[in-house]
Amino acid sequence: MKSAVETLSPTRAKLTVEVPAEELKPSIDKAYKQIAKSINVPGFRKGKVPAAVIERQYPGAARDQALNEILNEKYVEAIQANDITPLAQPEVEVTKFDADGPLEFTAEVDVKPVFEVPSYAGIEATVDAVTVTDEDIDEQVQALRERFGTLKDVERPAADGDFVVIDLSATKDGEPVEGAEAVGLSYQIGRGGMLDGLDEAATGLSAGEDKTFTSTLVGGDLVGQEVDVNVKVNQVQEQELPELDDEFAQLASEFDTLEELTTDIAARLGRGKRLEQAAAARDAVLEALLEQVEIPLPEGLVAEELTTRRGQLEQQLQWAGLTMEKYLEEEGQTIEEFESDLERRVRDAIAAQLLLDEVAKSEQFEVTQQDLTQHIIRSAQNQGQDPQQAFAHIQEHPHHLQEYAAEIVRGKALAQIVEAATVKDSDGNVVELKNLLPDGSIGDPASAEAETAEAAETEESSTEE
Repeated sequence: MKSAVETLSPTRAKLTVEVPAEELKPSIDKAYKQIAKSINVPGFRKGKVPAAVIERQYPGAARDQALNEILNEKYVEAIQANDITPLAQPEVEVTKFDADGPLEFTAEVDVKPVFEVPSYAGIEATVDAVTVTDEDIDEQVQALRERFGTLKDVERPAADGDFVVIDLSATKDGEPVEGAEAVGLSYQIGRGGMLDGLDEAATGLSAGEDKTFTSTLVGGDLVGQEVDVNVKVNQVQEQELPELDDEFAQLASEFDTLEELTTDIAARLGRGKRLEQAAAARDAVLEALLEQVEIPLPEGLVAEELTTRRGQLEQQLQWAGLTMEKYLEEEGQTIEEFESDLERRVRDAIAAQLLLDEVAKSEQFEVTQQDLTQHIIRSAQNQGQDPQQAFAHIQEHPHHLQEYAAEIVRGKALAQIVEAATVKDSDGNVVELKNLLPDGSIGDPASAEAETAEAAETEESSTEE
């Protein structure tokens, strides 16, 4: 087989391949045997029809059947021989395939661009400092009080913050909307997230009163359409919150005093914010490195990823009962701004992947069985999935292992880049990235602190000995 490559652009190549007749013969002979098993020819047993007879009755059938197999096989050989890394499916054109002659075809494909990775030693980045304010703590304490609050019926019109037990029903042009009703629903006025206009309609209603308002359905067959909604208030309830004292701390936690409880809340908030800071530091370092290199992006890959992400968003909006118009309204974006922002994020993501792949290649990172196991377990946990289910899914779809392996080596490359960087917070303090795991993901800050404390204790014990 002969093959040659022509560079059409930094991200696109054209392969020209010529396969001699003798290399075509095994695939064509195989096709003749398969056809012989599927046809009936008088005078011949099934599966024993000679190739000449098949060719006479079905001219070119074997060659046509063998073509796809030959193309796939020789395309793979050609990209390996020319050291090409394809990023998408090729556009193949058969230019010659005579009865007894060679096969000639071309294949245009998006390829990984060639670029030089800048030095990532000494990269500097800045992130926000970790601060836990009194307002942060008060917000958590208030949420905890609401969890342990009690409701009591009141004989007055409903007000903001009250809980109401309501019945809902919708009509369209005077006809009831099937499935758009609810009975005995408990709802807190002012919380939102259900139907536009519900808060305003329920406010001021006493038990036994009702009101009709216009809203847009967020689910069902008429999702996105305006309907008339009737809300009837059956009960008005006022929430009574427990007093903030030691007794509340004992009720709501394992602590004996309110001071211990608030101290623990502050510590947990601090750990959460350090987790966010570590993620921000990781992203800031990668962004700083990307600014130092110009990476040509395959436009076909960009278009494919844009289509995928749009489809994912549309599916999520459908599950949430939202239209694209409603989503854009809530985000405060026009469709042009949304598309521009989406394309920017897609281009940044692809550039980051290409950069990390190149770093992983130069550092010769490998993926061990332990890497794969830990990555699968962590991914499953992050998605709220049973790890056993994740392993079972991989057994059914083993091709996902390649995707996981790519994620792992990119993570290792990112961890290497971040480790070589200097990250400071907005107060000028060096950020210790002990929450960054070896695969570039972010670990539990509490675990990292426990490991640090344990190491310190071990060192202290050794010193004493």
